[in-house]
Amino acid sequence: MSLNQCGRQGWVVFGIWFGLSWITAAADENWPEFRGPRGNGIAEAKGLPLRWSETENIRWKTAIHDKGWSSPVIWGDQVWLTTAHEKGYDFYAIAVDRHTGRILHDLKLFTAEKPDDISRYNSYASPTPAIEEGRVYVHFGSFGTACLDTRTAEVIWKRTDLPCNHWRGPASSPVIYQNLLFLTFDGYDQQYVVALDKLTGKTVWKRDRNIEYGTDDGDLKKAFSTPSVFEINGQPQLVSPSAAATIAYDPFTGEEIWRVYHGGMNEAMRPIRGHGLIFLNSGHTLNLLAVREGLKGDLTESGIVWKTPRGAPSRPSPLLIGDSLYVVSDQGVATCLDARSGKMIWQERLGKATSASPVFADGRIYSPDEDGRTFVYAASRQFQLLATNPLDAGCRASPAVVGDAIYLRTYTHLYCIGFPKRE
Repeated sequence: MSLNQCGRQGWVVFGIWFGLSWITAAADENWPEFRGPRGNGIAEAKGLPLRWSETENIRWKTAIHDKGWSSPVIWGDQVWLTTAHEKGYDFYAIAVDRHTGRILHDLKLFTAEKPDDISRYNSYASPTPAIEEGRVYVHFGSFGTACLDTRTAEVIWKRTDLPCNHWRGPASSPVIYQNLLFLTFDGYDQQYVVALDKLTGKTVWKRDRNIEYGTDDGDLKKAFSTPSVFEINGQPQLVSPSAAATIAYDPFTGEEIWRVYHGGMNEAMRPIRGHGLIFLNSGHTLNLLAVREGLKGDLTESGIVWKTPRGAPSRPSPLLIGDSLYVVSDQGVATCLDARSGKMIWQERLGKATSASPVFADGRIYSPDEDGRTFVYAASRQFQLLATNPLDAGCRASPAVVGDAIYLRTYTHLYCIGFPKRE
């Protein structure tokens, strides 16, 4: 037996163990990464409030210093998120007690003497952490990545040697799969994906994008997406969107499985799948598309089942609920599409500018906007707005939903939203 075969058998054994532990984690209703335990924005929570305000159904509210658009992640009794100096000089990880809102840890992990300027629309702490039992992985793009012990807050490992000129700031979130941690660097000067050994932080593989962008302008090569790992016909695939194209890699080796060219830049939507399709978008060119899963090679001509510009976002990620695909555009317009055909079912304006990805829980869709309002509407083929819930500050982070509470980060605070607990 070759070393490679031995290695892959080891991954399989670890995968069985990881799968069992993941099922346990899902049953415990943790929220371990951007868009939750399955990366699709769907929560199993029940008993959530329909309405709230600054004076109603707020269990606690905790101020978060500096600036960051990263979404909260939750494991057990802890909520973790990141923040950074507005001009990028200092980078922090913060842990909050899930039940009381008390800050448990506030750690400065990295500094930068001359950070690159970024868009005012972004922050230096936009990537959402990833968390599992005993460890949290925080990522600030090329400014640094760290693994922390969640019990002691001690640093287990750090990396500051993965270069990239993000130009408008980092936003791609880390993803855990088995013993690997995936990081995405789609910058102005370099575009690549890297897999680290999550236990040591050492590089397992690195792959340059090798995409025909059709331009030498680095600004048109940027993207902010978070990849997803899908098990398709027994084979795991790391589906990783970028500017101009999306590529699926073998997560263990980095070898390419398929790619599809769709154009666009500033792609930020996380892929989801269902009905034999993988749902993607094209960033600033504003197209949603569905690609047939299980194929290999260049799927640009043969693999796209449908494509539509109707309601397409560049930032918020969609929800697939039954046969319906629900999306919210950057301009705050909600759209329901038939997932199999791409046909529009309905389209309604919710609010104004929107960056946060909606979540589905307790039979409802919750969608925050940048004015601090969260719109709650029915997941149905007839639009029904159920509530509009204002808070004092705007929101660009996506909600986390665990148990009977919603954890929502605004520009200034982290909220726990839920019915009052009985003494």
